[in-house]
Amino acid sequence: MYLSSIKRGLLVAGCLMSFGALAGTYDLVIDQQRLAIDGKAKNAMTLNGGIPGPTLRFTEGEEVTINVTNKLDVDSSIHWHGLLLPYTQDGVPGISFPGIKPGETFSYRFPIVQAGTYWYHSHSGFQEQEGVYGSIVIEPKKREPFKFDREYVVMLSDWSAETGEQIFSNLKGQSDYYNYNQQTVGTFFRDAKENGFAATVRDRLDWGGMRMMPTDIADVSGYSFLVNGKAPDDNWTGLFEPGERVRLRFINGSAMSYFDVRIPGLKMTVVQADGNSVQPVTVDEFRIAVAETYDVIVQPKEDRAFSILAESIDRSGFARGTLAPREGMKADLPALRERPLLTMADMSMASMGGMDHGAMGHGDMAGMDHSRMMASAEDSQMAEMDHSQMQGMDHSQMAGMDHSQMKGMDHSQMAGMDHSQMSAANPHNSDYASGSGLTPSAANGGKFLVYGDLKAMTPFEDYRAPDREIELRLTGNMERYFWSINGIKFSDAEPIRLTHGERVRIKFVNDTMMMHPMHLHGMWMQLDKGNGRFNPLKHVVNVAPNTTLTVDVPVDALGEWAFHCHLMYHMASGMFRKVIVEPPAAQATAL
Repeated sequence: MYLSSIKRGLLVAGCLMSFGALAGTYDLVIDQQRLAIDGKAKNAMTLNGGIPGPTLRFTEGEEVTINVTNKLDVDSSIHWHGLLLPYTQDGVPGISFPGIKPGETFSYRFPIVQAGTYWYHSHSGFQEQEGVYGSIVIEPKKREPFKFDREYVVMLSDWSAETGEQIFSNLKGQSDYYNYNQQTVGTFFRDAKENGFAATVRDRLDWGGMRMMPTDIADVSGYSFLVNGKAPDDNWTGLFEPGERVRLRFINGSAMSYFDVRIPGLKMTVVQADGNSVQPVTVDEFRIAVAETYDVIVQPKEDRAFSILAESIDRSGFARGTLAPREGMKADLPALRERPLLTMADMSMASMGGMDHGAMGHGDMAGMDHSRMMASAEDSQMAEMDHSQMQGMDHSQMAGMDHSQMKGMDHSQMAGMDHSQMSAANPHNSDYASGSGLTPSAANGGKFLVYGDLKAMTPFEDYRAPDREIELRLTGNMERYFWSINGIKFSDAEPIRLTHGERVRIKFVNDTMMMHPMHLHGMWMQLDKGNGRFNPLKHVVNVAPNTTLTVDVPVDALGEWAFHCHLMYHMASGMFRKVIVEPPAAQATAL
C-alpha cells in the first residue's frame, strides 16, 4: 500500500519519481516565469518550474495517466515523441485533439508498449523553443542485451533570448538574418590565393546566381547550447567510479540545431537509436539530428574528468557536460573546429537559380505533365493536384533561366529521379552527397557513425516487399524562407492516406540545400540502408541536401497522424502533412 500510494505521481523539486508499478499517474504543469540561462534572460515557458521538464520514467506494460495543466495565457499541448499510442492521445492540436486551453487540465491516458529513450514537447506554436520539453525513459520488461552500471539522460537543446515568434519573423523578413559568417572581401582574397582568381570569381557568381551562400549551414545562429538545461559554464556533471560502464541517453531536443557529439578520450558504443536496440557499434563521434535519440555506453577508467562535447554543426558553439569521479571537476573546452561550407554537390536542380518548386507557376511550363512525375495515381495523393493554384513565383528571380527552352521538354524522364545518384552518392553507405560540404569526419581521424552502421538487434518479423511507394519531395526556398512537401505547403495540401496493414515505401527526395529531420508520428519508419530485415526502426530520419532516402512504414496504427520536418521553423512554414490511416475497404464496409 505504501509503495502504491507513492507511485501515484510524486514530484519532488521538479523531479518525477517512479517505482515501476503497472499503473501510474503523473502531473505536469506548463507555466511561465522569468529565467536567465547563459546570461540571456527572458520570460520563458517551464514544465514543473524548470527547463527542461522532469524526466518521466515509465515501465513497459504500464498504464499511464498524465495530467497536463496549462497555466499559460495561450493554448498549449504535449506530444509524446516516438511513443506508440492511440492517436487521440498523441497531442497534436488540430489533428489528434483540440489542445489545452488556458487554465485547463487535459489527462492523457495510454499504455506503455515499448522501452527505450524518448522525449516529450509542446506541439503548439513555438513553445518547444521556449522551454516546453523534457525526457522520457522507459524501463523494459525483459533484460536488455547490454550491461551498464549507471545511466544519465543527456538532453541537448538550443536557447535564445528571443522568442520563437521573433526568430520566425526575422527569418521570413530576411532569411540570412542569422548568418553571421557571410563571405567577405577578405575571404575572397584568401580563396583567390588558394584557388586562383578566376575560379574564385566563378564560384562567387555561381552562388550569387542561386541567391544562396555556402555558409547557409544553419538557419539560426546565436543560440546558447545546453545540456539538461545548463550552459557550458554551468558544467552539468555526471559522476562515475573509474571502470564503470556508463549509459548516456542522448536526446536532441533542439528547435533547429544539429550536433556532432564526442567525448575526447573515450570511445562510445552505440546500443540504441530512437529507443530501439541496435547491434553495438563503437565510434568516436556521431551526428544527432533534431529530435533523434542515441544511447551509448562509455567506460572511463581514469580518475579524471571527461568532457561531453556536442558541437553545433555550424561550429558556432558547444553544449558541454562533464563525466567526472567528483563534483567540481572539468576538462578544458577545446577550440571550435572549422566551419563547414556547402558545395555545389549540396545543390539539387531545384536549388539552381533560386528555383522554388513549391512556388512555381506551373501553368507557365508548357507541355509539362506533372502526373508523370508520380509512379502512379495510386502511389500519391498528389496526382490530381491542380498545380496552377501554386501562386507567387517571381520568375525574375530565376537568374539566367530561359523559360522558352522548357517548351516541349519531356519531363516524363524525371519520373522516379534519384538525386542521390546525380551526385554519385551510395544510397546505402553514404548519408551525404559525394563531395558534400556537410559530410562529417571525426576528430583525429576516428570513426564517425553513419546510418549504414545501424543494424537492428533482432530482425523485423514482418519484413517484406512494400505494397506501394510514395515519393515525397522536400521542397522550398531559403531566400524566401518557404518550406513544403511536393511543392505544396501544409495549409494547401491534401492528407496522405494509408491503409491499415499495408507496408508503404516512402522515398524522400531532398530538392533543397538544407538538411531535414523527417518525423512520422504514431508509427515506425524502417530505414533502408541495405540491411534487409535488420534495417533499424526510427521515428526520425535525416535527409541531407541533394540526396534520396527511403524508408518502409509498417502501417499499423489507425487514426490521424502528423508527419513533418522537425526543424521548428521549417514545420511552421509548411513542411508538414497529415497522415490518415484507414481500415481496409472490406473492413470499413463491414463497420
